[in-house]
Amino acid sequence: MESRPLRIRVGERVGEVSGLLLRPDAATHLLVLGHGAGADMRHAFMESMAAELGARRIATLRYQFPYAEAGGRRPDPQPVLLATVRAAVAAGQARAEGSPLLAGGKSMGGRMTSLAAAQEPLPGVSGLVFLGFPLHPAGRPGTGRGDHLAGVRVPMLFLQGTRDRLADLALLRPVCRALGAVATLRVVEDGDHSFHVRKRSGRTDDEARAELADGVVAWAAALPPRSA
Repeated sequence: MESRPLRIRVGERVGEVSGLLLRPDAATHLLVLGHGAGADMRHAFMESMAAELGARRIATLRYQFPYAEAGGRRPDPQPVLLATVRAAVAAGQARAEGSPLLAGGKSMGGRMTSLAAAQEPLPGVSGLVFLGFPLHPAGRPGTGRGDHLAGVRVPMLFLQGTRDRLADLALLRPVCRALGAVATLRVVEDGDHSFHVRKRSGRTDDEARAELADGVVAWAAALPPRSA
């Protein structure tokens, strides 16, 4: 499989950003996938997750946030990030070809997707996928960054490593419990925020990423059909 480049128009002031569509034959779902704050859509983690998901018949549409498109390192203001999420979801909906639509991303990409969905439902999206939800800054435990999740009206999948310094599981587990049946938490043993696992864990990073992809597939297969 090869990724197909495309352009996504965010708006008059922002212009366009790049996207990469990877669609396997007979795709069961399409996942619109935003990158983390310190990376871009071509980061090795994003590339490998798209490949792992594609091997399991989940198509992906990765996209750039404008600051990454411009080669910058400082994330855009939140309104620009949210507008980009919505534009990317619209691009995914136009290319879903009848497959159920999912949205989310790695770290910041997932959180911005959830913020957008909490403000106003994302058209056509059946569920949200978080690859390392950044519940709090490293070394500053708290739950304030997850307060908006109560406003999300579609199922959410949280994939978190046990060593994630941006999501203390002792804090994230109660957040997910409070959300009720709409939230599913799957824990990757020994994974850090990038889902790197230590050699002494007896596993490799490739195996951890395969576990992530398997988790997305199992969760997506159990989603209820989206009502019209």
